[in-house]
Amino acid sequence: MRRHILRFLPDHEAIRGNRWLAPFQNTLLHPRLWHLNRRSAAGAVAAGMFCGLIPGPLQMLGAAICAVVFRVNLPLAMLTTLYTNPFTIVPLYIVAFAIGQSALPGENEHFVAPPEPGAAGLVAWGHALIDWMIGLGAPLALGLVLLALSLAATAYLVVRVAWRFYLVRAWRRRNQKPSW
Repeated sequence: MRRHILRFLPDHEAIRGNRWLAPFQNTLLHPRLWHLNRRSAAGAVAAGMFCGLIPGPLQMLGAAICAVVFRVNLPLAMLTTLYTNPFTIVPLYIVAFAIGQSALPGENEHFVAPPEPGAAGLVAWGHALIDWMIGLGAPLALGLVLLALSLAATAYLVVRVAWRFYLVRAWRRRNQKPSW
């Protein structure tokens, strides 16, 4: 399984050669940030799933900070944040709002539809989207945290179980081969 994942991830030499990241080389070149095993992969996917719900362009930065703090695979954590994109962020925020509203039964705020992208441009739509999120208030904030925690926990368990399943299957296949 590690061979399949490593094909898509950059190596640590890319960090060593980057002049912008040179001041952080001691931290970013730690071996545990680049090693891929079932613990680091599961932790990286969990960190990426949690940080994927951070608003704006800070998702990958959040995933990188989590990877450094928890010493999990850095490229995989950053890659996992890409599950949120312009097509999935609004449905995820609607789900987060519903979760937050059910967790805060005293809140009577009703859901307002997100703004439509119009002829004003992408920047204007981005500002309207931020204003829409701020207007949703406490249910959205609490719902985002609860959704991020549940996605991270679920992803961690799924990766650990899938990796274990793959290993057990590989061991059984290896034991069934005749040794000549």
